[in-house]
Amino acid sequence: MLDFRNSAEMAECKVNEHSYITRVYSWMCFALVITGLVAFYIASNPPLIRAIFKNQAIYWGLIILEFVLVIALVKLINKISAFNAAMIFIGFSALNGVVLSLLLLVYTSTSVASTFFITAGTFAVMSCFGWYTKKDLTSLGNLLFMALIGFIIATVVNIFLQNTIMYWIITYIGIIIFVGLIAYDTQKIKKMSGVYAANSEASKKSAIMGALALYLDFINLFILLLRIFGDRR
Repeated sequence: MLDFRNSAEMAECKVNEHSYITRVYSWMCFALVITGLVAFYIASNPPLIRAIFKNQAIYWGLIILEFVLVIALVKLINKISAFNAAMIFIGFSALNGVVLSLLLLVYTSTSVASTFFITAGTFAVMSCFGWYTKKDLTSLGNLLFMALIGFIIATVVNIFLQNTIMYWIITYIGIIIFVGLIAYDTQKIKKMSGVYAANSEASKKSAIMGALALYLDFINLFILLLRIFGDRR
């Protein structure tokens, strides 16, 4: 009887884990699709392009709003419903599509497509590594988070300096950071998959936060790789 109970519990854990992981990656892929569709729509409409990108105040306002939405989602996740969290996540991914539509104007469609597949392949490899590795990546995650802060500061500083050498150094360091974060975030999500009951409100909100982390890793890696592999128009 004890063996039967243990087997039943293990089976239930596997079902919960599969449900949770499926929800995380479904939300991530859905957000990427929204971002892509919005970016393509904006890039295909000259009046919208002129309205957004010829007014620096509007463009930077959109970027600031992106940060506000992410911070709000992180801070309020325990106070809002899973539905509201999902709406914020969808809104953020759509807004990000508006901002990233600029890339479709700067780079050729062929190089954007090829870089996307390079990013997807890299993401898949590192996500599998994070899932199957026996090594605890917590210490690596802490190191990468500190490096990420330095990366953000250096990026902001170089906006004003416009130093080409620093630009490329930041690019390659950023790629290393986000490649590592994909593995770390995947392992973190795997650990979280066994914490919540399947289809619970907490599980749904946690899955959205996991999807957000992987989405940000993917998007930032794509942007950095596009600097290297992208062909400008």
